[in-house]
Amino acid sequence: MSLPDDYLKYPHRRHGMDHDLYPWSNLFNRQPVTWPGDKSVALWITVALEFFPLTPNEGPFRAPGHMVTPYPDYRTYTTRDYGNRVGVFRIMKVLDALGVKASTPMSAKIAERYPALLDAVQKRGWEIIAHGIDMNKIHYGGMDKGEEAQQIEDALVMLEKSTGKKPTGWFSPARSESENTLKLLAEHGISYVCDWVNDDMPYGMTTEAGPIVAMPHTMELDDRHLMVTLGQNEDTYREQILAAFDLLRTEGKTYGGRILHLSLTPYVIGQPFRIHALKAVLEEIMESGDVWSATPGEILDLWQSQK
Repeated sequence: MSLPDDYLKYPHRRHGMDHDLYPWSNLFNRQPVTWPGDKSVALWITVALEFFPLTPNEGPFRAPGHMVTPYPDYRTYTTRDYGNRVGVFRIMKVLDALGVKASTPMSAKIAERYPALLDAVQKRGWEIIAHGIDMNKIHYGGMDKGEEAQQIEDALVMLEKSTGKKPTGWFSPARSESENTLKLLAEHGISYVCDWVNDDMPYGMTTEAGPIVAMPHTMELDDRHLMVTLGQNEDTYREQILAAFDLLRTEGKTYGGRILHLSLTPYVIGQPFRIHALKAVLEEIMESGDVWSATPGEILDLWQSQK
């Protein structure tokens, strides 16, 4: 049976994407980017500072890592709190000793409820990335646009009030968006978003409210994903990061600078039996002498200046 002539004809059948949010692009054919000191790799560290309310939301779904039992789940709640009162300070010690910069996706409630932690973050010059109000405030498909806009505005206002500065970056709780999220973020003056994981470098996105940049906040090397979800051990964690660094470093010398992003979760990597893995892998990376340690804002500014 033959097919009609129009069977393979449809409006979006073309070279590239089937939407206008961002263009299709081959990473290896792009304009090369040069990092300071001609380093091959920009090292971007994020340390998640999240607040999980004891009672989960009643919305369509819960954020990964939320409470799991039907009664007050103090086991999970206090494990998360361990990260914000113990684990994060172990991470800070490692980064301080190696002179590594960091940024933090921060729940607005953390800035309000943990002033001593906020003070430690600001003294170190960590860049604060807006991470919603708390881990109950999830964005999702079909969400009321007005409700979502208010949720974004409240988070930004709360963070600005606590920190003295409005964030320019956004990372949605649970990495979840609605069909309106990007437009609303652009309307609220956000410059970059960390929810999209389909690249190793920044790329521009187009919304009805103006442009916004997707930053490569990888999930594949996220400590919680590797050690908790996949159940890998500390040696495997270290080996995978070094493998990624070796390849990105090689590509950086040939095709232009690359970004190695490492997502750290204080209640995971900040445990006393795991922190050694972070220390070991960062020592090896920094000893290479081929790394520019930077915040996402610094990376974005330099990338945009060379587009």
